[in-house]
Amino acid sequence: MTRALRIAILAHSTNPRGGVVHALELGDALTRLGHEAVVHAPDPRGTGFFRPSLCATVSVPASPVGPDVTEMVRVRAADYLRHFEAPGARRFDAFHAQDGISGNALATLKEAGLIPGFARTVHHVDAFADPALQALQHRAIVEADRHFVVSALWQGLLAETYGLPATIVGNGIDIQRFSPVPDGREAPLAARLGLDIGPIVLSVGGVEARKNTQRILEAFVQLRALHPRAQLVIAGGASVLDHHDYVEEFEAMRAASGLPAEAVLRTGPLPQEDMPALYRLADVLAFASVKEGFGLVALEAMACGVPTVVSAIAPFTEHIGEGETVWCDPLHPGSIADALVLALQPDTRARLNALGPSVAARHDWASTARAHLPTYETLAEAVHA
Repeated sequence: MTRALRIAILAHSTNPRGGVVHALELGDALTRLGHEAVVHAPDPRGTGFFRPSLCATVSVPASPVGPDVTEMVRVRAADYLRHFEAPGARRFDAFHAQDGISGNALATLKEAGLIPGFARTVHHVDAFADPALQALQHRAIVEADRHFVVSALWQGLLAETYGLPATIVGNGIDIQRFSPVPDGREAPLAARLGLDIGPIVLSVGGVEARKNTQRILEAFVQLRALHPRAQLVIAGGASVLDHHDYVEEFEAMRAASGLPAEAVLRTGPLPQEDMPALYRLADVLAFASVKEGFGLVALEAMACGVPTVVSAIAPFTEHIGEGETVWCDPLHPGSIADALVLALQPDTRARLNALGPSVAARHDWASTARAHLPTYETLAEAVHA
């Protein structure tokens, strides 16, 4: 690198979702490397990002939106356009979209000749029933000039589906923030959430089809036959997509299961400073997702010394080794239940508790940030040509 770069990183919201976490951590890591990274996101409440950051951030004024997701994408992209129409807001060497909303905004800026090009991280690709929403997702990918992915799975899918090459940048873990060492938040958080003696089964990401929450609930019902005081804690759920139908089905399943109200706890979004303590309160993480870009939640739990149950599919099998988790078949609740039972066995739990932090330590944000720099340099050359 011959000089410091000024990089605009665009996320879809200020809430603690995977792409937003990635954007902030990437921005912080680039800042530590001597670059000027500024993370942007639409902020309808004007409250800022979910956590403080070392890098600069910009809360983009956001218009009111209704429940229609396609319209929301268009409105949020327009919010971005209004912000970047001012020449002073575009003084960057590289523009980098983390999602379809910001990707569409940058594609329009490029079409208007206001920026020469942009990069896009494709964390994963969704299947939308609405053709208009599907078209917006497609545009946000194919109009980018350079592409990043966080796993080999999505590198292959991007090449197969779109014919696009992509650079694997991976993900990182802040092992200072996520560690097995208690910070004093554990007891007050347990009291606030109403946690019992457990065991506590933690699922992170809210109630979504992609998170496989319904099958996790079915597996939990089976687990309760062996552990009648077990509790399932479902944390998070701040999504821009509409999961209403899936949530209604989940709640109907919960009611039909006969579980007492205290057995299944949905926390909603939690302050980011509570997440390490929540992991440490858990006896096992149930991470049986059927689609992820990387699966950062599993490594966060491992960093906190928590045994994990993880789907035996890519991309998880790319960066978690045999014996470093308890694998499950995410399409079969019985397999998830068996894996939970095994992970809670004292010998398995002790082994995974001790192993987890070293697994997480293999992934650092500095390496992730450095993997972006050659592409940023290429984009900067176009800006200064």
